[in-house]
Amino acid sequence: MYPEDLIAPMRGELTQAGFTESRDAASIEQLIQAEGTALVVINSVCGCAAGTARPGIRLSLKNDKLPKRLVTAFAGNDKEAVDKARSLMAPFPPSSPSIALFKDGDLVHMVERHHIEGRSPEMIAENLKQAFDEHC
Repeated sequence: MYPEDLIAPMRGELTQAGFTESRDAASIEQLIQAEGTALVVINSVCGCAAGTARPGIRLSLKNDKLPKRLVTAFAGNDKEAVDKARSLMAPFPPSSPSIALFKDGDLVHMVERHHIEGRSPEMIAENLKQAFDEHC
């Protein structure tokens, strides 16, 4: 686990953008399985999370169509929530950061770490906006 004071600013980048933080399995499952769409971000301390994922995710929220719920859990700290979210992201292997869009509990779009690394925030945002336009 990472010290909370170290990751608090990283958590804040998403919670200040409107994300609900989930730290346990029951709450993340409820948020994902509820009717409508849920964007789920497995947040991370890595450079690609800081440099492209979180900025790209925030840019994606400047779109006409948006998910009904924005949800996040932090890899390495929110183990129960992250494990549950990852189980619902199958068949994709665990990765962090990662971004998943669910609709009525079904996974409809997935952005794995290897889709984040080496991409710009604008590329991440465009990918997500296309998914929002299609599914939200």
